[in-house]
Amino acid sequence: MRMEEINTLPEAEIRQRLEDILEEIQNLNFQHATRQLDNPLKIRMLRKDVARLKTVLHEIESGKRKPIQASFGEKS
Repeated sequence: MRMEEINTLPEAEIRQRLEDILEEIQNLNFQHATRQLDNPLKIRMLRKDVARLKTVLHEIESGKRKPIQASFGEKS
C-alpha cells in the first residue's frame, strides 16, 4: 500500500485496513511456523504497511493531519 493511497482514505477505512492487515500477518505467521508460506517477504511488506497506517492515524489523532471525511456514497 502506497502513501498516496493511504492519504486518500477516510479515518474509518484506515482503521479497518489496519485490522485486516494485522489479521493477515497473524495468518502468515502461522503459515510460516508450519512451513507452508510461499513468500516470507510478504510479512515484511505488511509490517511496513502497518507502520504507515499507524503513522497516519497518529498524525490524525495529534492534529498534524486533518482526517478525510467519507463521501456520501460510502458506508461509515
